Amino acid sequence: MPLELLDFFQYIRQLISDGHLLLNYFGSSEKLIYALFGKDGELKLLSAPFPISESYDSLTPEFPAFNMYERLLYEEFGILPEGHPWLKSVRNHLPKEEKHEDYPYLMSDSPLLHEVGVGPVHAGVIEPGHFRFICKGERVKHLEIQLGYQHRGIEKLFLEGDIREKSHLAESIAGDTAIGHNLAYCLALEALSDSPGAAMPIRFIALEMERAAMHLADLSALGTDIAYIMGQNLFAALRTTVINSALAICGSRFGKRWLTPGGVNYGINKEQADILRDTLKEVRAQVINSAEAMFGNSSVLSRFDDTGVLSSADVIALGISGMAAKASGIPSDARLDFPLPEQNSFEPFTIYSGDVYARALLRYREIIQSIDIVLSLLFKLDFEAETKRELGNFSPSSIAISIVEGWRGRIIHMIKTNAACEVVWYKMLDPSFVNWQGLALAMRETAISDFPICNKSFNLSYCGSDL
Repeated sequence: MPLELLDFFQYIRQLISDGHLLLNYFGSSEKLIYALFGKDGELKLLSAPFPISESYDSLTPEFPAFNMYERLLYEEFGILPEGHPWLKSVRNHLPKEEKHEDYPYLMSDSPLLHEVGVGPVHAGVIEPGHFRFICKGERVKHLEIQLGYQHRGIEKLFLEGDIREKSHLAESIAGDTAIGHNLAYCLALEALSDSPGAAMPIRFIALEMERAAMHLADLSALGTDIAYIMGQNLFAALRTTVINSALAICGSRFGKRWLTPGGVNYGINKEQADILRDTLKEVRAQVINSAEAMFGNSSVLSRFDDTGVLSSADVIALGISGMAAKASGIPSDARLDFPLPEQNSFEPFTIYSGDVYARALLRYREIIQSIDIVLSLLFKLDFEAETKRELGNFSPSSIAISIVEGWRGRIIHMIKTNAACEVVWYKMLDPSFVNWQGLALAMRETAISDFPICNKSFNLSYCGSDL
């Protein structure tokens, strides 16, 4: 819905007061600001021209969920949100002539406080990010997270060449969410061409297998961080079993090349389905045994319980989605809020303590839930059904939106065409872009020595945020 700028902001306030959730807010090459909202499975997309003055009164002081979006809008297009309380860079840190040490981190002159800098190269081989702690003794008073080191300009890469052949890019937005992002990309193209994709049950099998595998990997990593070696090894082995099952079907343990616009490149025959069913039943049983041992261990609980608490109020205020929200009592799950076919009866788990324990326990419950979903889909899978359909022509002057619940949270892909059916822009949103704020808040009044398990309990994507 195109609006004048004043009406645009008034309508935004009205939608928020009516309980609509901010899903995305961004600028485009057409010199338009877009705002995407959702409520009860319905979407509302607003747009307005860039302000002539190249500035407007920031929405962030009133609605903190706009924080990251307004910062990025300013960084990319120079549209100043006047009165923004924290107008710092998101991906492009400094002009080339300035030095890294001149970056304006929050500082304190108090002799009672000290600073600790970690990164961007840290913890061995994981992705780069800088963490600046202000501490009083061992207690963290403030954590500032600086990302952008992996900014690749991936949205522009989608516009080079035939956009129908960009699955490999979608799979590279966040490599551990190859299936989630590729599914969102496929659904966006299929919506734009009014060409429903084939093999949706197989796509959902892939998506839930990715969720189970990554949750298993995180439980293993949490075990590593607290020296719970049995959990580290058992969950890692189970994760390997799940991803090897994907390898047997599509040739990639991470599910790359499994999905394609119009359907899937690799179907599942009866023999594969039988093997996968038996494998996942065994994995399910072993996960239950391993998790009961882990969550019944007093040493584990002493590290997890009441560590890194994120309140439900902060989740709502910042618009945090997915696993981090559900562990704080907010049932934010696209399978519930914006269900795709086969997802209409989905009910997400929620836990209310908002700590490392909640985020770990939620993973355990979602692993079992995802395995059960896959087993159910395998039971009624039609082995004779088509696996791929050709895409039709793109609709002119149209915008298509896809929303997928990745294992971290809500993934959004958007694409727009002009009157000649040419792609004008392609936008994507990984849940990590917003959810990193949750980690910063969860670390307040937490011991700095607990940062590794707190960080891993969120396990957010650096490259998914940096794009």
